[in-house]
Amino acid sequence: MKIGIAADHGGFELKGKLIEKLRKQGYEVKDYGPHDYDKADDYPDFGIPAAKGVANHEVDRSILICNNGIGMGMLANKIHGVKAAVVYSETSAHDTREHHDSNVLCLGGQEFSDDKLEKFVDIWLTTPFGGGRHERRMNKVEALDK
Repeated sequence: MKIGIAADHGGFELKGKLIEKLRKQGYEVKDYGPHDYDKADDYPDFGIPAAKGVANHEVDRSILICNNGIGMGMLANKIHGVKAAVVYSETSAHDTREHHDSNVLCLGGQEFSDDKLEKFVDIWLTTPFGGGRHERRMNKVEALDK
């Protein structure tokens, strides 16, 4: 699986840790930036290309990290074909995959410890979509894009 990843200054350090960890786990990782820490950076400059990477099938899924995950989630969900979710617990990381088939994970880099956020990522990457009634529901949501 090919994973895109992007952050702003609020998730810059975690992004580096996740890239290293994901590569060790055998994932191919595309780093959409930033490549240098800059407190004045703008999260859309990195989040938009990473979310579009999912929509354009450059990557299978993307992980976006900002201070609280909300800005990245808002921008990602503006892109056709993206189902982004801000997660805040192990349960939400699991359910957004099983119930919603999310393809972009948004994390609050300043909201939780790196260990907790890494656990959310692990759960999100390994949980399959449940299909069935969840697919029926997601079809109704996706119909809003048409």
